[in-house]
Amino acid sequence: MAKKTTSKTSTTPKRSKPVLNLIKHDPWLKPFAEAIEGRHLDAINKERELTAGKSLDEFANAHNYFGLHRTPSGSWVMREWAPNATSICLIGDFNSWEPSKQYELTPIGSGVWELELPAAAISHGQYYKMLVSWPGGRGERIPAYATRVVQDPATALFSAQVWDPAEPYRWEVSSFKPDTSPLLIYECHIGMAQEREGVGSYVEFRDLILPRIAADGYNAIQIMAIQEHPYYGSFGYHVSNFFAASSRFGTPDELKSLIDRAHQLGIAVIMDIVHSHAVKNELEGLGRLDGSYDQYFYGDGRREHPAWDSLCFDYGKNQVLHFLLSNCKYWLEEYRFDGFRFDGVTSMLYYNHGLGQAFGSYDDYYNGNQDVNAIVYLTLANKLIHAINPSAITIAEEMSGMPGLAIPVKDGGIGFDYRMAMGIPDYWIKLLKEKKDEDWHPTSIFWELTNRRSDEKTISYVESHDQALVGDKTVIFRLIDDKMYWHMMKADSDLTVDRGIALHKMIRLVTASTINGGYLNFMGNEFGHPEWIDFPREGNGWSYKYARRQWSLVDDKNLKYEYLADFDKAMASLISGVYNFQALPVQKLWEKDSDQVLAFARGNLIFLFNWNPAKSFTDYGVLAPSGQYEVVMSSDEPRFGGYGNVDLSVRHFTRHDDLYSPLGVEWLEVYLPARTAIVLRRIEEAPKGTKIRPKAKPKTKAKK
Repeated sequence: MAKKTTSKTSTTPKRSKPVLNLIKHDPWLKPFAEAIEGRHLDAINKERELTAGKSLDEFANAHNYFGLHRTPSGSWVMREWAPNATSICLIGDFNSWEPSKQYELTPIGSGVWELELPAAAISHGQYYKMLVSWPGGRGERIPAYATRVVQDPATALFSAQVWDPAEPYRWEVSSFKPDTSPLLIYECHIGMAQEREGVGSYVEFRDLILPRIAADGYNAIQIMAIQEHPYYGSFGYHVSNFFAASSRFGTPDELKSLIDRAHQLGIAVIMDIVHSHAVKNELEGLGRLDGSYDQYFYGDGRREHPAWDSLCFDYGKNQVLHFLLSNCKYWLEEYRFDGFRFDGVTSMLYYNHGLGQAFGSYDDYYNGNQDVNAIVYLTLANKLIHAINPSAITIAEEMSGMPGLAIPVKDGGIGFDYRMAMGIPDYWIKLLKEKKDEDWHPTSIFWELTNRRSDEKTISYVESHDQALVGDKTVIFRLIDDKMYWHMMKADSDLTVDRGIALHKMIRLVTASTINGGYLNFMGNEFGHPEWIDFPREGNGWSYKYARRQWSLVDDKNLKYEYLADFDKAMASLISGVYNFQALPVQKLWEKDSDQVLAFARGNLIFLFNWNPAKSFTDYGVLAPSGQYEVVMSSDEPRFGGYGNVDLSVRHFTRHDDLYSPLGVEWLEVYLPARTAIVLRRIEEAPKGTKIRPKAKPKTKAKK
């Protein structure tokens, strides 16, 4: 029998399915191939189910069907998906907020309600809601697809607003492609971007802040709190109205103008999108839009997030996928955002939201705790976004390290372009809190900054908004603390401040210079903003004192904040001036913990760091590619608040060594002052393929 079976198999061989590149490139994932291939197949099958032979782009148009719209003839049509509702009526300025027959919606099947109105029935600027009835109750609700939601300052209640301006916004920039080589992101919040104590506007940000960002050398902004949220202090993470740009900052056209201006300045605009959860509010949000508990969210014990006091989407429902995928398309097309930073991805990936889990081995990613429905949604979202705009940027805020998150969908990944390197800021905080300066080890620093999957791009950062919130401390506050209030005058000499400024620069340079994708900085941290973030709340008397950025500090030429800002600007210029800097290999040249010295090369640049708090080294030797080097930057330059101990005019020549020279490396001997970083550029025999990007006009010849 065995022989017959073998014979039959040999004449009709089975076709082996191709191995996904994610697994092929990482042999440690082979034991989990079935799970990885399974979720990949789940995404393919779900796409087929949703699209029925069409494309995801054609499917993700719920926002063009649901909600309030003008018809081609000029009349109005309103549709809402509310399967548990028994009646729905529009109420608003147009009917004195009283239900009337003219404004009643009619069920048309599959839980969808519809209303057609003549052109004169409602007009631009009017406020409205839905009065929804369901078995056992009724309540006022804001339509799920409302594109404009405003708050009444007198009552603090939110209402939808008819937004149909006579003249649609006319874009100045017709097409835009982000510069991602490398991606330098300025994380920002519109409301707290101004100096006055109050809520900033889209217009203020466009006119006052964008020019600063462009001058500082950042090529992307990541804007928080765009989707409407009822509580300002939530930082925009408790979203109520997913299709509405927050009205507390201005109008839709003003947001479009901000994005348009950014594109004119060569700045990509990334939206911080929240699809990981939603606000619990029922009057403002989706909580019980049709009276049921399980319309958009889980109806069981999984409904409420155990740590965030919010509601969790049921990604297993096709209607929820329709809603969220359409939401991605809406922001890309209506406002021309250049991509998204997806918030709370870890919470989405796991049934336990990643809470209390260490993720110490690959087994932790494939142990049955993974929410396959959420993984399928994220996979389809990335596929959709890149189908709509191939140049779009997607970033995952994810701390568990799940393999394949930032791998293309076709290769078996979830499809993000980048993942946040969330371990890096945690590392710096731990180092600052627990280690004395003399115990900072270059081996540890280098390992932490470069310990990542080679096939996934990351966004490295020292601190984001998370590290600036009340209850935590920014890096500069940990370094200098209250002495910032008394010793930041340039004429004032203080050892604590000098140490803080020196380390602030070094920490940022070593983080930015080891990126394999992009670098992120939170608004104001580039110049060492002295205070934390605390939004108005009952505990602080509803004060805006700490919900703002004090730009006057960096503009004051008498203060040392200017030193940090100028260093950050020079650092961005250095990195962006090298073609495809983020893709160049990081080659460790030297690390010695006893000296606290680290050196590595990227292309024809060499980065040297002396973390030693007390010891400077004369003619310190590191093995480097042979040639001649010039100093292009030193953290000790007087313009950066340093002592000027490094002579920028000195050319360095490598010294021959019979042992190492045949290998292409020789001794490079430099003077390394304590707590100083130096960047050298090789000016002879530059490595093949290394290009210097022109910094002036495109026709300017690059200096070799």
